[in-house]
Amino acid sequence: MGADEKTRTSGEQPREQSPVLPTVNPEAERAQPPKQSLHPAIYVSVWIALSSSVILYNKWILSERAFEFPVFLTTYHLAFATLMTQLLARYTTLLDGRKTVKMTGRVYLRAIVPIGFFFSLSLICGNRAYLYLSVAFIQMLKATTPVAVLFSSWMLGVSQPNLRVFLNVSVIVIGVIIASIGEIKFMWIGFIYQIAGIIFEALRLTMVQRLLSSAEFKMDPLVSLYYFAPVCAVMNLVVAVFWELPKLTMDDIDRVGLIHFFLNGLCAFMLNVSVVFLIGKTSSLVLTLCGVLKDVLLVIASMILFASPVTGLQFFGYSIALGGMIYYKLGYEAIKGYAAEAGRQWAEFGNRQPVLRRIAIIALALMTAFVVLGGLAPASYDNATQVLNEAKSKMGITKF
Repeated sequence: MGADEKTRTSGEQPREQSPVLPTVNPEAERAQPPKQSLHPAIYVSVWIALSSSVILYNKWILSERAFEFPVFLTTYHLAFATLMTQLLARYTTLLDGRKTVKMTGRVYLRAIVPIGFFFSLSLICGNRAYLYLSVAFIQMLKATTPVAVLFSSWMLGVSQPNLRVFLNVSVIVIGVIIASIGEIKFMWIGFIYQIAGIIFEALRLTMVQRLLSSAEFKMDPLVSLYYFAPVCAVMNLVVAVFWELPKLTMDDIDRVGLIHFFLNGLCAFMLNVSVVFLIGKTSSLVLTLCGVLKDVLLVIASMILFASPVTGLQFFGYSIALGGMIYYKLGYEAIKGYAAEAGRQWAEFGNRQPVLRRIAIIALALMTAFVVLGGLAPASYDNATQVLNEAKSKMGITKF
């Protein structure tokens, strides 16, 4: 056998295969169990509860505790938020989003400070309105916020005027006008404060929209609070120093109680935290409908807790305004599709849980009856205490 043949034969022999080392950890290839997360309904419920609690708590402090210093209260909220966001930025990861924001001194002065200025004005005017108007009527007036945002976006060039959109939002205005006509305890000063607060809030939202249109300034509500709270606290403090602090005494503070101040500030701050989690767990439709539900619940809560008189005309006007707001935000086709899907889900729910469906229908009927009867109640009854006193006097009961 020649050398060439030996070489050819040896070349044809298969090479020994060395063991192949694993490139991936077999344990890692196993299916990982899904992370446990809360149901979106929990986030929605927490947000509605906190949002309603802040408004009702503020009203209770300003009216029931006669703490007539809304600017000081707002300044305290902002100072509390400033302290808490600084602590969260230092010790948690909730504010890590700020690291992607290219914030400079120039941007802060040209964007954050002007937005903070209008934010302060909206908070001052909005809180002062609680001294003169009921929570129910204020919530009805707030239905005009989309209208104010639309006009401010046209004015600042963020969007182009559109006749069809204008006609859509006109329905909201008509509904609020009807609700205002039906208001029993209408006060012009409170009305002006609230409308001014809505205008300032609309300008702020439009300026924020322009700022966030750039990808380098995208920020969630908690990061926004991190930047806006300090400048707003300083601006509100300047107003409070000249407007309210000279008249503020320790008796006013004691009348409310330090524990209530702390809980009120904590509640306001937790509302901003809940918004961060809510945005990531729900859709824009859910946010819109939950906002409407929150407003309706606040109107009912105001009637129960503060005996706020609400007339049938107000409910009629407010229903028109809410319907117009939903139509403006979602559009006809979206509403039609969601309504069909809701009807299908409701039918399936009835098939699965017929007892719960009946309970839900009864509860809705009782709530509707309460609202309607409350709206049709005599306007001369200013509050529940007066009604009870008159009833007791007629019955000859004076001991209780």
